[in-house]
Amino acid sequence: MAEHVVRADRLFSEQPTGESTVPHIGDPLVDTVAQTPEHALELLAGVEKIAEIGIWGVDLVAGSAYFSEGMRKMCDIPAKCTVSEAMRMVFADDQSVLGVFNARLIAGQEPLPTEVEVRNPAGDRIYQVRARPEFDAAGTIVRATGTVQDVTRFRAAELRASQDRRLFGDAQRVARMGTWEWNTETGECIWSSMLYELFNVEPGTPITYTDYLSLVHPEDRAWVDQRWQDLARHGRPVECEHRAVLPDGTRKVFRCRGAALDTDHGGPVMIGTAQDVTEQRSTETRMMRSSQRFSDLVAIAPVGIGLFDEAERLVDANDALCRLLQMDLDRLRGTAAADLTHPSDRGQSLFAGASSRPGADTRAGQRVLVTASGKAVYCELNVTVSVADDGQRFWLVVFSDVTERRRAAERLRYQATHDELTGLPGRAALNELLNQLLGGPEADQVALLFCDVDNFKRVNDSLGHDVGDELIIALARRLERGLPPSCTAGRMSGDEYVVICSDVSEVGGVEALANRVAQLLRAVVPVRGQLLRVSATIGAATPTGRETSAADLLRYADAAMFSAKRQGTGRVQLASEALIASANSQMMLEGQLRDAIANDGLVLHYQPVVAPDGTILKAEALVRWPHPQRGMLPPGEFLPVAEQGDLLRELDRWVLRTALAEAVKWPMMAGGVLGGGVGVAVNLAGLVPGDPEFTEIVSSAIAETGIDWDRVVLELVETSFIDLPSRTRKAMEALTERGIRFAVDDFGTGYSSLARLKELPAQIIKIDRAFVSGVAKEASDFAVVRALVDMARAMGRTCVAEGVETESQFHVLRSIGVEAYQGWLLSKALPAKEFRELLRRGPLTVPRGS
Repeated sequence: MAEHVVRADRLFSEQPTGESTVPHIGDPLVDTVAQTPEHALELLAGVEKIAEIGIWGVDLVAGSAYFSEGMRKMCDIPAKCTVSEAMRMVFADDQSVLGVFNARLIAGQEPLPTEVEVRNPAGDRIYQVRARPEFDAAGTIVRATGTVQDVTRFRAAELRASQDRRLFGDAQRVARMGTWEWNTETGECIWSSMLYELFNVEPGTPITYTDYLSLVHPEDRAWVDQRWQDLARHGRPVECEHRAVLPDGTRKVFRCRGAALDTDHGGPVMIGTAQDVTEQRSTETRMMRSSQRFSDLVAIAPVGIGLFDEAERLVDANDALCRLLQMDLDRLRGTAAADLTHPSDRGQSLFAGASSRPGADTRAGQRVLVTASGKAVYCELNVTVSVADDGQRFWLVVFSDVTERRRAAERLRYQATHDELTGLPGRAALNELLNQLLGGPEADQVALLFCDVDNFKRVNDSLGHDVGDELIIALARRLERGLPPSCTAGRMSGDEYVVICSDVSEVGGVEALANRVAQLLRAVVPVRGQLLRVSATIGAATPTGRETSAADLLRYADAAMFSAKRQGTGRVQLASEALIASANSQMMLEGQLRDAIANDGLVLHYQPVVAPDGTILKAEALVRWPHPQRGMLPPGEFLPVAEQGDLLRELDRWVLRTALAEAVKWPMMAGGVLGGGVGVAVNLAGLVPGDPEFTEIVSSAIAETGIDWDRVVLELVETSFIDLPSRTRKAMEALTERGIRFAVDDFGTGYSSLARLKELPAQIIKIDRAFVSGVAKEASDFAVVRALVDMARAMGRTCVAEGVETESQFHVLRSIGVEAYQGWLLSKALPAKEFRELLRRGPLTVPRGS
């Protein structure tokens, strides 16, 4: 055994090879065909070629090796190649495989012969090497013989077969399909692994036809059995779909196909497939139900729904669309989309702008359809493309009837752009028309008249707002009837009308037009059995250039109207260059005033109101504007700007907050409004009791500053107290109950008589300076003031005299019982700091004597 091991490494040592030595491959056999060595070699070469095989042998005793000619050609072995060189002519990764092969060969391990597969150096050919060793009596290997066969084609075929089997198995798994074989004589069945899995049966379990039928749903079992028996008898292919109940109770649906394996000879074996289509059928059921629900929804939908083919012809429609178009479905089918469109809206396809991508929902905008009676119907369209099962494309269109919504929108637009009382175009419509005319080629022919009814406030105050409304309507009708075709009348607000002329040359010029309008508004108008004589002041303006805007033209005409009003009633004035420059300056001043209010750019001065003994009872807050360029401006220079710019309300709010915050800092003194401290009076012109937020704004200002309610006096002009609604009066009473006092400012300058004094919801009456100035020298003024004081005292009201500038005025007023005085005689209005110093000095000096 030791010798055997020692000599084993010589098996594939450097042995030269030759073709003359015949290998020893066992006991000699007699070849009856080839009787000579030449014939034997020729026969061997033929066999090698046919079988793609080569023969080799190694004789360790003789020290020789043999490679047949077939092996040399097959393996590209050169002449005089040693065994070691031949072993190296294999794929690099297969070198170790040959080492194992050598070891088995030497050891004589069973089973014999030993074999191994290696590849050529390029790796594209596979050789199977087989060998059988021979040992001597001592167990030492003495020779080995074997074959080399090219098995490349066999291995490729096996690989393809293996891949086919794998792909077939994968395909079954993906398709959830198994295969079966049924011997109709024995009833035995052969199932694929996938089929076992699909039926949830343990793999390898013997299956018979009866076992299979037991898994078929009881309701399907009879007819399924009949189909398979027909297959067994007649051999015609069968296809069916049935339900199954698996061992665990799960229900599935299988689609089965079967055929006879050998129908020509009537063989008893049937083969086929069974596919699990449970999920597909479930999906189809859901789709069918969904489709049915969709169909039901379409049928009952309140909006019209239509299906159009690619030629844009109607294929189907729901009842809502039939009702919308007043046609039955039979009449609608085949109608072109263009024929459903109103003649006024046939400029483009019904589907213009819609996406052609399936499933993309597109809002196609608003279109006008036509009913069977020719009536226009406005619809909003939503369009999407749908694809049928056969690939044909359809347009699915939803028609939402917006006719009523459109009409409502038009009504709202009319209401938004027209005056509710007169029906004339309002501010928005007038601005739109003006911008359109000023942007056109005939802009230089445009003229604008701003008309303000004279003394209209007197009509409202004396006769009531209902009469005023009727007067406004009557004047609007006169303008509509009397204006030329190129003119449009509109109402801006209150008692203000605007007349826009698109071509002033047609009416003889601006002045002629203004005079014509003045005549229309100068009339005696019957209202509720009364004849009211009215007139209007008119300002007219024309564009100064292409840059003139609608807002500019309105400002110019408004400024001209105010200028004319200063000259009297019933006047007409054209906007001159100087007036336009003034209007532009006022606009700039208005913007600056707006900024000053927002940024605390104003200041307050305080003028004391004193008792007959000089005690300061309160102070009236008077606003001033320290203009950065024009210096300190008194109220008379910027209050008209605030009024025209609708800034009075914001100005009043600023004054109220600022005055109350300042008054909190004043030292407490004997006297005051109710004896508790010096009060503060705030004059309100834009923030009046009729304002819905009046009470809230006043209450918030008092709460923020923390001032006592009984130190606050709110001064309003006489007309602010006239014809107040009961709700407003109650709100004022609530403020009064908390301590606030209301004062009638400039009493006697309004349109009320002394008889209405009793109706005024005020606790303080301020006698206007027009009466105070003549009280000491004019008997009529003295009589009026005395009567006023006596009436106020009788009604429990307090009188304050404004504009007291002389000692004689003071003495007369004190003699008739006036309780408080305000004017330069006592003190001018002082800045806050100086007024606080004045308070610290105590009571003011008043004239002595009588």
